[in-house]
Amino acid sequence: MFLYGSLEERVPEKHPLRAVRVMVDAALESMSGRFDEMYAKAGRPSIAPERLLRALLLQALYSIRSERMLVEQLEYNLLFRWFVGLNMSEPAWNHAVFSKNRERLLAGDVAAELFACVVEQARARKLLSDEHFTVDGMLIEAWASHKSFKPKYGGDDSDSFRGQTRRKTALN
Repeated sequence: MFLYGSLEERVPEKHPLRAVRVMVDAALESMSGRFDEMYAKAGRPSIAPERLLRALLLQALYSIRSERMLVEQLEYNLLFRWFVGLNMSEPAWNHAVFSKNRERLLAGDVAAELFACVVEQARARKLLSDEHFTVDGMLIEAWASHKSFKPKYGGDDSDSFRGQTRRKTALN
């Protein structure tokens, strides 16, 4: 398959990940000395910590449930490949190798340091608000156990769906 142009050209100029990537680049640049200390010059090559941290950030931002699914997304999602720094011809990593390398970064508190640095940059640019936050209640409701459901309308708190047939209905 031929790709004319670059992944950079494929990402819209106004895409929110562009601003995030700029902040992540600055944070990773400030942490480069730390990465040099963590990784040996010899031995089996590992996933570059910058790429690994970018992938972990994508996992958090896009609510990707598992590392296996994240690596699958990296295989075909051009936006994710661009953000992490993979070109079109590079294969995505094996999920087990990804997990092993992730553990090294988490043990060294490097991921927490990156997230704190990015949040501080966002705060300095006045991109954060302490006044309120938003939670998508649909996700919380969707993750609830069927056994914990109670009718929304009518009945008291002791009512449940026991003995009733459950079926999907349109949400109000």
